[in-house]
Amino acid sequence: MGSPGVRNGVRRVALAASAGNAVELYDFLLYGTASALVFDKLFFPSVDPLLGTFLALATFGAGFLARPLGGVVIGHFGDRVGRRSMLVLTLTVTGLCTAAIGLLPTYDSIGVAAPILLLCLRLVQGFFLGGEQGGAALMVVEHAPPNRTGWYGGWTFLGSPLGLLLANAAVAGAVVVSGDAFGDWGWRLPFLFSLVLVGVGLYVRLGVAESPQFRRMRAERGTERLPVVVVLRDSWRRVLLGAGVNAGFNAFIFVVATFVISYGTKQLALPRSVMLDASLLGAFAQVLAILGFARLSDRVGRLPVMLGGAVFLALYAFPLFWLLETRVTGLVVLAVVIGFAGAAAVFGPMPAYYSELFGTGVRYTGVSLSYQLGAVLGGGLSPAAAQWLLAAGGSWSVSLYLVVGAAVSTACLLVVGETRRSA
Repeated sequence: MGSPGVRNGVRRVALAASAGNAVELYDFLLYGTASALVFDKLFFPSVDPLLGTFLALATFGAGFLARPLGGVVIGHFGDRVGRRSMLVLTLTVTGLCTAAIGLLPTYDSIGVAAPILLLCLRLVQGFFLGGEQGGAALMVVEHAPPNRTGWYGGWTFLGSPLGLLLANAAVAGAVVVSGDAFGDWGWRLPFLFSLVLVGVGLYVRLGVAESPQFRRMRAERGTERLPVVVVLRDSWRRVLLGAGVNAGFNAFIFVVATFVISYGTKQLALPRSVMLDASLLGAFAQVLAILGFARLSDRVGRLPVMLGGAVFLALYAFPLFWLLETRVTGLVVLAVVIGFAGAAAVFGPMPAYYSELFGTGVRYTGVSLSYQLGAVLGGGLSPAAAQWLLAAGGSWSVSLYLVVGAAVSTACLLVVGETRRSA
């Protein structure tokens, strides 16, 4: 268990990683919520409404395209210079991009330049987020005692549901404050609020020491000159298999977190407040579930927990939409909450899982590249793909898409096998 001082130090690192990750995920996921609600009218008003929604969700996906490149570049410096400085950089730039989106003129003001500027900011935001999640995860794991890497690593990814919780709460608050003017100026408020969150995140993150494993490695044998070359030469199979694990999870969770809001409000004519409240409750449920599944993975291993989660993603793909299509408020909320909580079986152990795939000298690069490739293939494509599938074949085709993604995650988990013993 370690001394009280060691435990307190690990907890500070875990809280700092979670807080910083929450701020960055707030920035990233806020865009998804805004895309589902108003960006089609603000930035793509000249096209058919269904196409406008698709284009708005496609710009959400565009942010994912830059994430693997950001993971490689920032991972390179994280493996050579240090974890801490890169995590401060990613937090700062991501937050500034979010605030800049909140200041953008819309299509009515500057025409086609508006969506172009939106896309550019989204790409920069995605680039820097590409170096955040993997770095924050391994920073905690490298501080944690060997028998608690899953537990403390799980704290990092609490930032994802907490970021979503903050994003949807900010949007809900802006709706209350601006009322009918939400589409005119109210939507800007949550984006500008990012500056406050970045300040808080930096205050917490700057107080954390560098990873002890990285410091020890650098003192004993130095750092790799080109970490990405080493990763692609020695561990390319693990990069691809890790990407496959994340792809299925990301496809599912971003359909639940982003597409479902659009589907519920625009296709099922459910009140915006119902969908936002469902997402808020789902995010809260995921916080608790991440902690439970992360701790369980320290006891029984990563593979049984994550494999059970991947099977859940497949089994729940059709019931998710059956419950939504009842249009009964309680069942709609239940559908979203179950989706968020069940997916945490894959998500909670991920920080430890990915950190155990790669050695210390190339870990930042390897984790970031593998995780972010999966994010692109899964989360980046899923909201726009779901919108296209809905138009082409109905909600059953979206469910089938999620089943295929879950099958990919399941297969990749089985090929990699257990990682806990090899850590």
